[in-house]
Amino acid sequence: MSTLLNTAAPVHVMLVDDEPAILHALVRTLRRGAADGLWQPLRIETFTEPAAALARAREQHFALVISDFRMPGMNGAQLLTAIRECQPDCGRVILSAHTDFEGLTHAVNAARISQFMSKPWNEPELLAVVHEQLAEHRRQVETELLAEQQRLARGELSPQEIERRRLERMEPGITRVEWSDDGAYVLDPVGAAAV
Repeated sequence: MSTLLNTAAPVHVMLVDDEPAILHALVRTLRRGAADGLWQPLRIETFTEPAAALARAREQHFALVISDFRMPGMNGAQLLTAIRECQPDCGRVILSAHTDFEGLTHAVNAARISQFMSKPWNEPELLAVVHEQLAEHRRQVETELLAEQQRLARGELSPQEIERRRLERMEPGITRVEWSDDGAYVLDPVGAAAV
């Protein structure tokens, strides 16, 4: 199965917290883990606004999202629930200094978070969770790719459908086309993003 994935390709990770200092600390921690060879190269994107993070998740596939729980406008459970809808195979972790058991119950049930970690975090523990989540994501993608190859061999999928799925995994929404009444395809204005 390992030949199905490009192991040199960067893994996309999203970090969401309304405090920029927390985001910088998380990036440093993850880069240390990547430098230590815990996982393949990371492409880390950070967001201080949950709505912007959700808009980006509709454009780019992420292996893992780590989100703060309490944020203005949308809490971490709501954000991760919405991300789960557009990227069900993405790992979801909540990192929070607040213990809100009702909110946590909602996060576990609705967003199906993989892990809850408290702030301040223990660096080795956080790196272990990230490593575990990225490994699980890789296993899911490999299993999906293998199943697609078997369905292709049995004639249940066409090569074009395999390619469409590959493109959709790389860039969610890229294969969806909106047509106007006169038969032309509709492009969103540059810079516009649906939330």
